[in-house]
Amino acid sequence: MKLKPIDEQVVVLFGASSGIGRETAMEFAERGAKVVVAARRADALESLAQDIRMRGGVCVPIPAEVTDWAQVKAVADDAARRFGRIDTWVHLASVSVYAPFEQTDPEEFARIVDVNLVGAAYGAKAALPYLKESQGALIMITSVEAVQAIPFHSAYAASKHGLRAMTEVIRMELEAEGANVSVTNVMPASINTPFFDVAKTKLGVKPRGVPPVYEPDVVTRAILYAATHPVRDLAAGGAGKSFIFLKRVSPWVADQAMKAAGLTLQKTNEEKGPDAPNNLFAPIPDGPVGPQGSFSKEARSWSLYTWWATTPSARWIGRGLTVAGLGALAWRSNKRKLLGR
Repeated sequence: MKLKPIDEQVVVLFGASSGIGRETAMEFAERGAKVVVAARRADALESLAQDIRMRGGVCVPIPAEVTDWAQVKAVADDAARRFGRIDTWVHLASVSVYAPFEQTDPEEFARIVDVNLVGAAYGAKAALPYLKESQGALIMITSVEAVQAIPFHSAYAASKHGLRAMTEVIRMELEAEGANVSVTNVMPASINTPFFDVAKTKLGVKPRGVPPVYEPDVVTRAILYAATHPVRDLAAGGAGKSFIFLKRVSPWVADQAMKAAGLTLQKTNEEKGPDAPNNLFAPIPDGPVGPQGSFSKEARSWSLYTWWATTPSARWIGRGLTVAGLGALAWRSNKRKLLGR
């Protein structure tokens, strides 16, 4: 399967008003793609569109609620009507509550699953007819928590586990029918976005991601790669890849490590109560709209693992060095045998 170059693509990003979505939309447009951005906040989308247009890019903002099937479908239909096709659909919309499971209200749990999982299902369903025609890419932004859950995130982790499973089903069914659509699951580690600033919390303090924290452009690099290279899974941030690997090698050890980190390292020293403004059921009118959040002083702007995973030449060199190393070990072993050592 061969995907189009970015400068020939029409890209829809759902959940683009801030954070990873905003950063990625600007990068797609910078590279020549025609961009359609969707989210709940009309003012945030319009400011994003203006930023892109000022730089010479093409951007269409469409306000929409991800839990409303008709609105999600309208975004896909409008994008295809305006530009004739959709080449890449990136689904990013996500919300969360930081609270122990027993303190998570039923309506809060349902809302998180509705936005993160059902909304993503609506996005995939709306996009797939167009992606089949264009032989394009469906990119779902899940999380490291799609593999390794973290305390205080029962609903969020459940939704991301479910999204990963749904993505696998979609991939298998498309392969079975012979449809040329690339389906990618991108799993970010802790990313410095406004996600933590606007999330509801019952921890008594403002939440944060488990360190290390990466800047949004680390995820953007993975998304741009998936838009032009068919790939199954991509971890954004080497720390996330490490936890995914540990989970596969020893689930018990991974759980213990994440339990220890999650119970303590997700809390800042900034007091914040459950009644503080949050974006769970509605956007915060004057909430942050930039790509970055509150942790820029510590956030890493680069990930060696993500660079390696999205740089084909680096992977070939790495494989070559591995083969050469194994060959050298085999040669030394055979030499010792011949010399009787």
